[in-house]
Amino acid sequence: MVVLHALSDFIDCDFAVNDSSPSYWYEGRSLESGHRLKLPRTSMSEAIAHGLMQQFANNDYYSREGKMYGILLIELPNGEQRVLKAFSGLLNGSSVVAGWIPPIPGRDEVVLEETRTLAQLDAIKQEILSLKQLSERQQYKTLVDEFEQQLQAMSDRHRHCKHQRQEKRQQICNPLTPEAITIALEQLDEESRQHGIERRQLKRYQNEVLQPLQQLIAATDARISELKQQRKALSRQLQAQMHASYSLTNFSGRSRSLQQLMPTGLPTGTGDCCAPKLLHYAATHNLKPLAMAEFWWGASSINQDKIQGEFYGACAERCQPLMGFLLSGLKPISIPDRNFHPTSTLFPTKAEIPILYEDEWLIAVNKPAGLLSVPGRYSDRQDSVLSRLRHLLSDGMTLASVHRLDQETSGILLLARDRQTHRQLSQQFQQRQVHKVYEAILSGVAIAEQGVIDLPLWGDPENRPYQKVDWQRGKPSLTQFQVMARQQDYTRIEFTPLTGRTHQLRVHAADVRGLGITILGDRLYGCDAVTSRLHLHARELRFEHPQLEKILHLQATTPF
Repeated sequence: MVVLHALSDFIDCDFAVNDSSPSYWYEGRSLESGHRLKLPRTSMSEAIAHGLMQQFANNDYYSREGKMYGILLIELPNGEQRVLKAFSGLLNGSSVVAGWIPPIPGRDEVVLEETRTLAQLDAIKQEILSLKQLSERQQYKTLVDEFEQQLQAMSDRHRHCKHQRQEKRQQICNPLTPEAITIALEQLDEESRQHGIERRQLKRYQNEVLQPLQQLIAATDARISELKQQRKALSRQLQAQMHASYSLTNFSGRSRSLQQLMPTGLPTGTGDCCAPKLLHYAATHNLKPLAMAEFWWGASSINQDKIQGEFYGACAERCQPLMGFLLSGLKPISIPDRNFHPTSTLFPTKAEIPILYEDEWLIAVNKPAGLLSVPGRYSDRQDSVLSRLRHLLSDGMTLASVHRLDQETSGILLLARDRQTHRQLSQQFQQRQVHKVYEAILSGVAIAEQGVIDLPLWGDPENRPYQKVDWQRGKPSLTQFQVMARQQDYTRIEFTPLTGRTHQLRVHAADVRGLGITILGDRLYGCDAVTSRLHLHARELRFEHPQLEKILHLQATTPF
């Protein structure tokens, strides 16, 4: 099976190499030497990937499902260049497809177990679907609706009769003898009692009819829950077997199972992504990697974070933790200063990112102004709080940022050390259970002392990252404010964002329907004052620690 492709399969022979710096670096630290190893995504690799996309555009086979694809530009021992291509997971249900590199070794060792387990999972899926389509569910719903209609009709009739009885009681006049009055009232009371009996009988009959159906549906739902637990256990068991069997080899000739490389836990699908497959194949076939590119093709991903034709870097959970091992054996790349900062600048000492709080589950730092929260997409935007901590802390590769601050904003940034803590903290942010306080200096004098700004924000995709007020397309955005002090032509102000939109405080300050005054140093939104920084600081953060179940109130002194 041919898996080494000629460059001419993807690009014209006279393709001109662009000497511009790489747009992205796959990187990691060697487990043996500690050297930082890098593999670029270059204009050449992107051109090859675009050639592959053109082939996809003319073939519906690749549009049936959305997934990541990758190419690796390699050099043969004789100096010739060739191309490898890979897909993530399965391609239309197959792990082996002609022209594509095969999956990482180990899958064949569990293929029988995988086939058996997948058959079990499919049987469970079909049983769950069948149980969800239980005919008694619709029968129950229909009967409930019918009984509700009967009860409503009965209630309306009884209400009308009650009203008539009240009128009759008022019309009983004195000419009647006491005995006649008593008889007449007793007749009315008996009618009322009969109506009560009639209602109870219908209710009793309703219970007799519905209770067996309720019991059957409850038993069915319990069975569905049991099947879902079986499905989860089988999936975890299969993943564990796969991860123990999957064996990666690097360019030093060393091999490790996925469990050895990631003993703390393996997300589903680890080892099936493009980058590990490409690098493993190159390492085991004496092929020198020159550049790599990964892109998404097909329908957008479920959470809409992947777009067809866009390039993406190594995924943080599955691929990035493996990069240091996979690239080991390659010669460390020396990057000129004009293209990339030296290590001493890119990853300074831990003291340059003050730690406000730290335990085994999370870490909170005081982010300096001018530093990204997380790495950007391109090589000149890799320096960030997350990048530095990942290289400085022993467990840094497991860190994940829970939220973000703008590059120009300083203050409290929260990071999680494990996936469960990250998920729990993220939920608190999404559900607006985290109390945030910012301090800023406005480039003018605010008139109001306090208030709430309610202006929906929308980010124009053609003018990122700029945000603006848009009443039709904008997302609800609320900010409380309180003036702290006024001095000369400036206002010190406290912001409490009730929502967490991009640039929310900056737009709510600058827009004339908000405060109408830009934050000092905010050139993006019109401040022309000469100053060294954006005067916006995340001063306080209060939330419930998901593991200790206590409230943490973090504070970082405002530096201006």
